[in-house]
Amino acid sequence: GPSHDCALCPRLHGFIAEWRGREPTWFNGPVPTFGDPNAQLLIVGLAPGLRGANRTGRPFTGDFAGHWLYENLSAFGFSSGRFDARPDDGLQLNGAAITNAVRCVPPENKPTPEEIATCRPFLEQTLAALPHLKVIIALGKVAHDSVVKAHGMPASRLVFAHGARHALANGRTLIDTYHSSRYNANTGRITEAMFRAVFDDAARVLALA
Repeated sequence: GPSHDCALCPRLHGFIAEWRGREPTWFNGPVPTFGDPNAQLLIVGLAPGLRGANRTGRPFTGDFAGHWLYENLSAFGFSSGRFDARPDDGLQLNGAAITNAVRCVPPENKPTPEEIATCRPFLEQTLAALPHLKVIIALGKVAHDSVVKAHGMPASRLVFAHGARHALANGRTLIDTYHSSRYNANTGRITEAMFRAVFDDAARVLALA
């Protein structure tokens, strides 16, 4: 993954430098992939949240988006220990890993297309480092497009849709979901039941794999 002081994206590097000044105890760097190196399931998010992973240094830890995600990982047997929204809560993932399409926090949660492309090699590294990977859940269209491109296809080849299941190279399956953000939950774009159904589908694919 990228170094803690990665400067490949000047805008993101500058934004993080600003927050290092404001909040010197925060993680404030590219957030590494979290989970099991033997993962069969990989969750790919958009980018770290400012007061979530950018603060804690663990994906989806410390903000709303992580609650449903870690609840489902636990419910489907992919974690042990208790998720307490802190990186030192002792939680471990079993058979699963979590990463982001963009490793650094972007202003207003909006990375540019250039930043997404610049960070893609790190996603490719993560994919290559998981030899048992069977299923990828993409949280949102940016994550979906980045996963598709990381598998050597144009993003237009596979159309993002909540609950859609796509065949990737290497026998992997990509499953799409709307992002579990507070905004999507508050507007009803995604419900807990909809999010859980995506994990149900992932579990079905893994049982057949």
